[in-house]
Amino acid sequence: MNAVPDLAQLQASLAGNRFLPAPPPELMLCGNGDYRAIGAEFLGHFVAMAGLAAEERVLDLGCGVGRMAVPLTQYLAQSGSYVGVDVASAGIDWCARSITPVYPNFRFVHLDLHHPIYNPLGSAAVETANLPFADASFDVILLVSVLTHLGTAAITRYASEISRLLAPGGRCFATAFLMNQPAREALRRGDGPLHFPPDAPGPEFHADPEQPLAAIAFDEDHLLEKFLRFGRYRRRQPIYGHWSGRASPVFQDLNVFE
Repeated sequence: MNAVPDLAQLQASLAGNRFLPAPPPELMLCGNGDYRAIGAEFLGHFVAMAGLAAEERVLDLGCGVGRMAVPLTQYLAQSGSYVGVDVASAGIDWCARSITPVYPNFRFVHLDLHHPIYNPLGSAAVETANLPFADASFDVILLVSVLTHLGTAAITRYASEISRLLAPGGRCFATAFLMNQPAREALRRGDGPLHFPPDAPGPEFHADPEQPLAAIAFDEDHLLEKFLRFGRYRRRQPIYGHWSGRASPVFQDLNVFE
């Protein structure tokens, strides 16, 4: 596509377009809700918060089964590009079969990194991983529902690699569960869908101690420091989500590091 239509019109079209590819239910390993509608929603966040332009180069870390990739096929111009990576090979295989043949500027890469839930037999540790891309090769990096499943050491490594991979002026859009005073107060009221212990010492908080990486929250300053040490600042106002029970139109907390 050479011209990008009105964003709101595009989002409405994407949410109801049953001709766009969608994975079978057995591949939906992470994330609830309508596949197409959520993808369309996040396209709006990428543009409004991260300033994503149609000709930019996008890296989607933790792309899963293409929930973000599918709407981006209708937004990125032929001069733009997309690379999706994930530790779960089944999702990567589906994306490579279903998306790349029609959109050759979209490609997908399996990273055989260990994760106790999504790739328990992975051969390499996330904490020491070198992502297989050249320095400054992306304009926008996406981390949607990724930091919510990684420990501190893994996030520190990703923050380092993201800083290396972003071109000058590049932005990283990341969702997270950020523990701050309003989130603690909402959790104490018991209004939220997740049950992190609001009075635990932190800096990590686990909704299920028996499966700590199923859902993990962080003290807000603790997470921000991991990006700050590699020169990535959150200059734009975040949008805090309703995961804790506070009022919000979004679920996870939305952040842009630049």
